[in-house]
Amino acid sequence: MTTWSKTSWQNFTALQQPKWPDQKEYEQTVEEISKLPPLVFAGEIRALKRQLAMVAEGKAFLLQGGDCAEVFNMCTAPAIREFLKVILQMTVILGYAGGKPVVKVGRIAGQYAKPRSSDTEMVNGVELSSYRGDMVNGIEPTPEARRPDPKRMLKGYYLACSTMNIVRAFTRGGFAALDRVHAWNNEFVKNSPQGQLYEKLARNIDNAINFMKVVGLDTDNIPQLQQASFFTSHEALLLGYEQALTRQDSTTGGWYDCSAHMLWIGDRTRQLDSAHLEFFRGVLNPIGMKVGPKHDIEELKQIINKLNPDNEAGRLTLITRFGAEKIGDHLPNLAREMKKEGFNLVWSCDPMHGNTYTAETGYKTRNFDNILQEIRSFFEIHWAAGTVPGGVHFEMTGENVTECTGGGRNILDEHLVKNYLTNCDPRLNAEQSLELAFQISEMIRG
Repeated sequence: MTTWSKTSWQNFTALQQPKWPDQKEYEQTVEEISKLPPLVFAGEIRALKRQLAMVAEGKAFLLQGGDCAEVFNMCTAPAIREFLKVILQMTVILGYAGGKPVVKVGRIAGQYAKPRSSDTEMVNGVELSSYRGDMVNGIEPTPEARRPDPKRMLKGYYLACSTMNIVRAFTRGGFAALDRVHAWNNEFVKNSPQGQLYEKLARNIDNAINFMKVVGLDTDNIPQLQQASFFTSHEALLLGYEQALTRQDSTTGGWYDCSAHMLWIGDRTRQLDSAHLEFFRGVLNPIGMKVGPKHDIEELKQIINKLNPDNEAGRLTLITRFGAEKIGDHLPNLAREMKKEGFNLVWSCDPMHGNTYTAETGYKTRNFDNILQEIRSFFEIHWAAGTVPGGVHFEMTGENVTECTGGGRNILDEHLVKNYLTNCDPRLNAEQSLELAFQISEMIRG
């Protein structure tokens, strides 16, 4: 294997990269970002890897979620607060039900770029460059807005920095206190049409909190009950941006991509000879890899050996995205083969991408029941294979959107128009996310 450096990916074919009109401006922007402070630190990244190693062993559960594609104008304190609120609520539900720690990873503070199936698209009869996320171009259907602009990477960095700042403040400043989070869950149970189904679990959590107080534990002064560890992730798509934020740790000498704690590589960019795989193999972050129905098992084995040659637990997460109808055709054999190879893996289920369809109203959407069905199959297949169903990976928001059908309020296709806000893929709203958490809690208990 050739010697790795943070620029060695440039010797390979890099797919899904924008066609920057001004290459010199692009290179200057990458150089400018490379001189700016890291967004996360090597010690935090190693802490996440240790927690993911526990997930691989079945001693913790991974909850990863957030926006399909973050947008610049939603980098606001209220939007970030509402997203964290839902993640924290889900954590309490899953943690209590499963009796194990929940590793919280957000698709946040960097999920500004998206892969596309084509470089161009037709909008109102005009061929335009495809929208590749706010870090590349604008969504407005004009040639000027769709022109890839490298300065957007710089703006993305600063907004990610602002997001990290407020995330740290919220998770460590009392917002994440157990009493407060569970009060939100009680509010959900009270107001949701399906809330009565979850009342027993909510009452049991109440009893546990009250018991701690009865035996004399001062919950206000126990850091673990007042704060929350929270990690960031995104698809490491724009390799120039990732290269610019890759730094050598002064204590260990290892290289870390300090744009996020965890990075993932998509179904479209994980070829054995790809620039993305070359970049990923050298950074020491936990890595996620999306696996869809078109995967080749023998190729996956080679990729895993390349990304994790030491078979380190917590290094690699396989994020399966098959769809409710196809998971039974693909996951059983995949799980058996990976187990036979002895790979140390975190298994996570992305029940969103494989269940996307276009409604008669023209909106791209996903149905709550299909999402739930894929998750249930994910658990059952792993139990049967003797492997660990380690986590879930959602596209979700804290906003009251109407982008996915179904759920307690039974959102129908004709309701999508009411509050359909996504620039890319449909997301679960806050109430649907909490419904799923209660449903998954039953599965974790077996």
